[in-house]
Amino acid sequence: MVAYHEFVALTQSGNSEDRGRAAHMATLAYLAHTGPADEHAALYAALIGFLEDPSVKVRAALAYGLLHAVEAPRPILLALLQDAGVISRAVAQYSPALIDADLIGLARNGDVTMLLALAERTNISTRIAEAVIARGETGVTLKLLARRDITYGAETLVLLAQSHGDDARLRGALLARRELPPSARLQLVEAVSRALRGTRIVKGAVAARRLDSLMRNVTDTALSAIGEREAERAAPRYAAEMVGTDRVNTRLLLHAVVHGHVLFFADIVAELSEIPREKVFSILESGGRPALNALFTRCGLTESVRNLVARLVFHARSADLADDATARHFVVTALTEELIIEHGGQIPAELEEAFAYLSEQNVMLARSAARGVMPAFGGASLARLPAPELDEPERLALPAV
Repeated sequence: MVAYHEFVALTQSGNSEDRGRAAHMATLAYLAHTGPADEHAALYAALIGFLEDPSVKVRAALAYGLLHAVEAPRPILLALLQDAGVISRAVAQYSPALIDADLIGLARNGDVTMLLALAERTNISTRIAEAVIARGETGVTLKLLARRDITYGAETLVLLAQSHGDDARLRGALLARRELPPSARLQLVEAVSRALRGTRIVKGAVAARRLDSLMRNVTDTALSAIGEREAERAAPRYAAEMVGTDRVNTRLLLHAVVHGHVLFFADIVAELSEIPREKVFSILESGGRPALNALFTRCGLTESVRNLVARLVFHARSADLADDATARHFVVTALTEELIIEHGGQIPAELEEAFAYLSEQNVMLARSAARGVMPAFGGASLARLPAPELDEPERLALPAV
């Protein structure tokens, strides 16, 4: 214990180390005080006095004593936020006594080091985090996006996707956020597709036409897979956005069914036909050909296209298209052969898009199915096949050079 006269001597010392010690002692005494109110007021006045000390060391000792205290007096903390950078950053990062109103100005006007300090706070509200992100500092934004204790608003994430979709690091951080709106997620997937398409090693390894086909297939799969997840959450807004932005075409309808994204397909059909989703799903699940044709007619599909889609729906009812690549290949092959036979090899113009899609899928799915079949065939059969007996080839006598 230090006597009062000794404390006064420390406060009046010419040595900043002594005055810093006194400041720290005063903060501990203030926070632990349980006595009369006038004593508490005297300690508070002493803390105010240390704010005027010319030494950064003394003011830093004052800040250090109050840094982690919920009961720290806010006027003193606010004064310390205006102090030297090393002090203000520490207070902004660690003090639990500060509220959003105290920090919002720092988020909007502070330098990069202050933004980093705010991003490292143990508890940070969505409001402050979004204000920091709005400053556009990539490194700080990455830190905040990596935190799972903060939930961001859809508008903030959409703006980030639009403005930083070409930045691979931010793109990855955004895609890892579960609350990322589906339209923004699709936008980032398309940015990934563009980046891959422009990568030198990819362009050099894959022929241009095949690369276009692969990227288009990946984008279509992402679009319908995101839609399937939204449909499982009973959130049809994504399907409405796809229809409203003219993203829905014959190719996408076929792709959704071929890859087992039937809930998304049902949402799209419900949106196009303006029929309740439950009724649409009932028709798709068990309706006959007249019911399906009537449904697809309301969607605006031509006769040839709706007949093709109806055939695909019938195939999908008896096949596991969501998980079985071989089943997908079988269905696509069957549809392709039916079109060729039905039209005598002369595919009508209105089915050219659908036929081109089925042909692309036939090749891709055949490769995928073969990759699954060959290892199993090799493990089960090739080990038992007898090796052929080869005649010993005659050795050639080469003349010496």
